Amino acid sequence: MNDWPEGRDGGYGQGSAQPQPEGAQRMRHIQRQQPQQPPQPQRPPQGPPAPRRPAQPVRPSVPPQGARSNDTYDGYDSGYNTGQVYGSPSGGGPGRPGGGPGGPGGPDGPGDYAPRPTGPAPDWRKRIKVGSIVLVSAMLVTGVSTYFWADSKVRREVDLSKVIERPKEGDCTTYLIVGSDSREGMSDEEKKKLHTGSAEGKRTDSMMILAKCSSGNTMVSLPRDSDVEIPTFVGSQSGKKYAGTGKHTKLNAAYAEDGPELLVRTVEFNTGLRIDHYAEIGFAGFANIVDSLGGVELDIEQGFKDEKSGADFKAGKQTLNGEQSLAFVRTRYAFAESDLQRTKNQQKFLSALANQAATPSTILNPFKLYPLMGAGLDTLIVDKDMGLYDMGQMFFAMKGVNGGDGVSMNMPISGQRGGNLVWDKAKVQQLVKQIQNDEKVTVRGN
Repeated sequence: MNDWPEGRDGGYGQGSAQPQPEGAQRMRHIQRQQPQQPPQPQRPPQGPPAPRRPAQPVRPSVPPQGARSNDTYDGYDSGYNTGQVYGSPSGGGPGRPGGGPGGPGGPDGPGDYAPRPTGPAPDWRKRIKVGSIVLVSAMLVTGVSTYFWADSKVRREVDLSKVIERPKEGDCTTYLIVGSDSREGMSDEEKKKLHTGSAEGKRTDSMMILAKCSSGNTMVSLPRDSDVEIPTFVGSQSGKKYAGTGKHTKLNAAYAEDGPELLVRTVEFNTGLRIDHYAEIGFAGFANIVDSLGGVELDIEQGFKDEKSGADFKAGKQTLNGEQSLAFVRTRYAFAESDLQRTKNQQKFLSALANQAATPSTILNPFKLYPLMGAGLDTLIVDKDMGLYDMGQMFFAMKGVNGGDGVSMNMPISGQRGGNLVWDKAKVQQLVKQIQNDEKVTVRGN
């Protein structure tokens, strides 16, 4: 079959018989031979061929990007135009991207299959925003969970609504803080270790009024041997009204007779100061709180020793564990002014405890906060209206007593009656007035 256009001679590959040179002709791409198809009917002749145009000089050219090159036929690229033969990506031989030293696929190039960046660049602003939202959400969930966990452990057992004939409310928030000798939940081994003895019931080992005021916080210790009058009161359990007889006794007898409600009633009656909140902790809880903090650092001015409390201290800075701390705040027989010196030691220690507990390193560290709360909340007894926020305010107020305009003092004493300490009424009235009006406290005690 003759593939040349009509007008040529029959010599295949012999050129044209015309005197003029031929124009550039496109050689058809030779593809692999397909299975032989049945013969098709030949088309009738189309007439004489069109006159041939004069040949033009051949100029090598590169087809524009995206255009169909001379070596592309019906979508198939032979690769001859770019040198990509037999599957070579860029003419460097089979499977070689570059071909030759120094080229992309040579020994100095990145290799045959260097990765190329795909997709858009990461949006770091969005990632930081999402990460921040996740972190804040996790902290919020943890905080809420901690709040409900801690709130469930608090023992709200004191009902101040049972207290009758209460003084007017003042401008400051007042707390009555009590340390009892309760041995509740202690084993015989713990009682022996802490030198608490095995007495039944519970009594008050320490009592103090903490006034949280904008003018400055004030802590006033109430000696357990203070001479006070037990007023008319309503029994906390029986609901029966007991008329006052004018009898004077030691302050801690009020607690022993009818518990926290009568103690609050007696303090309010003898001072004229309204108590807003009540907080009490026993021996075991006190020692556990100290141990959960890893001890409390204290500067002891003068060393002392007491066999009954187990105290044996030398002067100077030292870190006290739970057992030592309990001995420090309970010791009374080692001092000439037994009860007054003990209350001063109690104030000093509580301020140091609050300074160490109410810090960001403790509050923001779950490995310190959870043991601290777990150690103290189980044995902490408060009034029914006292929440976790009020407890936090109490601790921070204790911390602020020794800083700024804070005042730490004993109740002013004017003398004794039958071995009991008699308060200086004039100074007590002035002190109460300054606290009620949120004024700077200028009164000083013993």
